[in-house]
Amino acid sequence: MKVKYHDKLEQDYHYCEAIIKQHSRSFYYAFKQLPKQKARAVFAIYAFCRMADDSVDKAGSKEEQEKAINRLRHELYLFEQHEERDTPLWRALRDVFNHYDMSLQPFYDQLSGQKMDIHFRSPLTMKDVEEYSYYVAGSVGLMLLPIIASEAKVDLRHHSVNLGVAMQLTNMLRDVGEDYFQNGRIYLPAMELKNEGYSAEDLDQLTINDGFIRVWEKMAIRAEELYDSFHDAILYYDNDSQFPVLLSAKVYRGIIQAVRNNQYDCLQRRNYVSPVDMQRIYRATKEKVV
Repeated sequence: MKVKYHDKLEQDYHYCEAIIKQHSRSFYYAFKQLPKQKARAVFAIYAFCRMADDSVDKAGSKEEQEKAINRLRHELYLFEQHEERDTPLWRALRDVFNHYDMSLQPFYDQLSGQKMDIHFRSPLTMKDVEEYSYYVAGSVGLMLLPIIASEAKVDLRHHSVNLGVAMQLTNMLRDVGEDYFQNGRIYLPAMELKNEGYSAEDLDQLTINDGFIRVWEKMAIRAEELYDSFHDAILYYDNDSQFPVLLSAKVYRGIIQAVRNNQYDCLQRRNYVSPVDMQRIYRATKEKVV
């Protein structure tokens, strides 16, 4: 018995939802508050970004990583030509593109960001950090914009990019130890670290001193400025999207404070927003938006 198109599409979206539910509790917690069609669209976009990320992280050599990301870029090209592969992700994304005024460029930018990780060089300045953050996360803000601001009368691209970059900076601030010890990457700007006399040897020794904290805080304050910029534009987003999107921003911003509360231990400790704090943020956001 053939599976009906509608039933198959439901299964495709369940596949995408399972991916975001497994890999990002914060995003899932926030975006599941969207109306069903919008939530499913977000889940599909997240699944694409996760596939892009995994294509690099799960490959072995740089050659294998290059092949993986080039293969995904080819699949995206096939999608652009309406000749996409018959898989849950691509079927779900086609449905998203059928419902919303989507652009493919941010998807290609996301893959460019993943390629930057294959040939990773530690950023020298905060400008370098933010440029990289656009490709891997600001691009996601642009992917989501047609879904969460479908009725906007003003250009919100700058604000959506700001939110994506702020979230990526937050990731870096949370994962300093994991990025270094597991992947050999330092995303804190090299010139700032050098000016503070902080080196890779200090990271090896798990040193958290005043110099490290000053560099960390400089990036954290920049992230908070970007969160504030996005917050100022929230009323231009669709009414049914304002609460979930603002909630995701506030929950993610809470990670910065969690690191501070744990005396800046982002080298050995996994910092996160506790369920109690999530509920507090949920209530405060609800009161502000509704």
